[in-house]
Amino acid sequence: MLSKAEEDRLIRRAQRGDGEAVEALIRAHQSALYGYILRLCHRPEVAEDIAQEAFVRVLRHLDRFDPRFRFSTWLFTIARRLWVNHSQKASATADSDAAESWTAEEPRPEELLVAVERKARLRRVLDVAVSCLSPIQQEIVTLFHQHAWTVEALSSHLSIPEGTIKSHLHRARKQMRQVIADDAQLARDAEEALR
Repeated sequence: MLSKAEEDRLIRRAQRGDGEAVEALIRAHQSALYGYILRLCHRPEVAEDIAQEAFVRVLRHLDRFDPRFRFSTWLFTIARRLWVNHSQKASATADSDAAESWTAEEPRPEELLVAVERKARLRRVLDVAVSCLSPIQQEIVTLFHQHAWTVEALSSHLSIPEGTIKSHLHRARKQMRQVIADDAQLARDAEEALR
């Protein structure tokens, strides 16, 4: 895993058109990104396509990269958005197919819709709560909870002691709970989503 300083140097070189730096960035993140998307979709060909598209988009817009953040966070965020878009397109097709082939043993289409709406509501609540965190806490929470990184991996990746990572996670979760509790609509949405 690249240190932040190494990553920043590679990004600056890649922004100037250095092909070797681009290759090094891809090599450094390719396996982790593919593994993350594969865990989401369980389909190797889809994971490969999404990972490739994420790299294309990141490299096309490398001039927009904000060096205050980690490159991996930006890359994984773009890949996640691509996966969500892909899922929504696939879901529309799957929902119409499911409605045509519905049998009494399967969940009714309206039950599937309720489940999808609950998941979307919970995602919105979490997105708002995470957006209220500091940039470092956003990165730690995202990598820990969405990407299943260990505390040890985060410590190495961010060059921060494991105890500090744990402290950030604890404070971030507490702050997120408070943000949700302080907003009546968010609290209702969270309660309904978790029913």
